[in-house]
Amino acid sequence: MKDLLGSPGTVCGLMLRIGQCLFAAGSIGVMISAVGFSNFTAYCYLIASMGLQVFWSFGLACLDIYALRIKRDLRNPVLVSLFVVGDWVTATLSLAAACSSAGIAVLYAKDLKFCTGPTHLPCQRFELAIALAFVTWFLIAMSSHVMFWILASV
Repeated sequence: MKDLLGSPGTVCGLMLRIGQCLFAAGSIGVMISAVGFSNFTAYCYLIASMGLQVFWSFGLACLDIYALRIKRDLRNPVLVSLFVVGDWVTATLSLAAACSSAGIAVLYAKDLKFCTGPTHLPCQRFELAIALAFVTWFLIAMSSHVMFWILASV
């Protein structure tokens, strides 16, 4: 089977993992810099799921670097199965966290008008962190899709 875009052990796969790690870290950084984020459980869940994503992506990026360095193919069925399960779990958690956080952001910004009232929450930072989380999820979805097809072919 030909190499798919984003396969483990390739430069494209490494860039995909680095992108996941950077966008997840960016989401965490922006959310933590917003005052009052800890008052909302959904935002804490977003930080927890993005933290898991940073560790998962960083670990796989290190594995990609190792595979590129020694020129080794990572298409072992057991290893690819681990990648598939890990990507699916982190993708599900990331999507759930991003969607729940987006729901809270819409509730407070549009329905309750907390972003313009006297309590004035840092809504722009919340929204930016959520947008970065959705980009992270998109990259994870791409990775899990590629891993699924690789698993089907090995």
